[in-house]
Amino acid sequence: MQLPASSLFQWTPKTSGLMETVYLKAMRSLLICVFIIGVASTRSNAQAFLKTEYFGTSGYQMTEGDSSRRIGNSKGSAIVYQAGINIPLSKKLNELNRPTMWSIGVGGAYVGLNNKNFTAPLVVDKVLNIGVSLNYQRPLNDRWSLRTGVGGGIFMPTTDLSQIRFKNVLGSVSAVFIRHLKPNLDLGGGLALNNSFGFPMLFPAFYLNWRTSGRYSVQASLRDGLEVSAGYQFNTNFKLNLVMEVNGQMALLEQEGKDKIFTHQYVVFGLRPEIKLGKRVTIPLTFGLNATRTAQITDRSLKTIFQDKGYSFRGSLYAGAGLQFRF
Repeated sequence: MQLPASSLFQWTPKTSGLMETVYLKAMRSLLICVFIIGVASTRSNAQAFLKTEYFGTSGYQMTEGDSSRRIGNSKGSAIVYQAGINIPLSKKLNELNRPTMWSIGVGGAYVGLNNKNFTAPLVVDKVLNIGVSLNYQRPLNDRWSLRTGVGGGIFMPTTDLSQIRFKNVLGSVSAVFIRHLKPNLDLGGGLALNNSFGFPMLFPAFYLNWRTSGRYSVQASLRDGLEVSAGYQFNTNFKLNLVMEVNGQMALLEQEGKDKIFTHQYVVFGLRPEIKLGKRVTIPLTFGLNATRTAQITDRSLKTIFQDKGYSFRGSLYAGAGLQFRF
């Protein structure tokens, strides 16, 4: 899911029933949607994914400037479920194999936080993000392409959809000009307009896609998040990657009469074996470390960008499992 710019295998009995219900309903809806699209058009080139991530228990800390300190015996773990689908509505390739394309993307994420020994509660123990976007891309000439998008979503600190308020809704519009520097390197920049701080504001937007091919491959992508990988293709059905990813979720809430933003962002390093089943299904498994995991509530105002104090969980073990489909 493309979020506005701003910013797995165990659970506790207290929240497991709710989490599983929300997750299974979301997965069922996505799979039904995927099945309908696949039956309706086997040449649509639609892509869908399911993903689960588990972050092991680690201590909570405050960082100010260049120093950090542990906050008592506060600690926590987390689990993240994500799902999404991208559907090309129309697509035409030019002589350089660059697309003129309309597409729609739908995605969602659920975050469950298992926090312990907090003298002042973190307040947020779950996050629900649901978003939709309409995207357009076309080549401008031999060297440049344009990528635009308009989207919106809800960003809530609860799974109770009856509590949706206007302040939980974010909208975004973006335009990025992409320079095709080499056949394997695209670099772009532009602007994104969204209401992350309660009013429309422009942010810089960046695009990077660098890849190599062959038995050894390297790829770096900066679109919906940052992902860098280096891999070795053992055969047509198995590949092993070394990966680094930056991703996250957010929730908009009200606390003591003030609008706030809860940010959950993480940096992951690990080994990722990818198992390919036929031409349409891939199973990526990731095992490694979470270097840091931001979890904090800040004012929903521009000044938070410049604050020097932050709260996060320290490094921990990380595991992830996914399922990717192509139609």
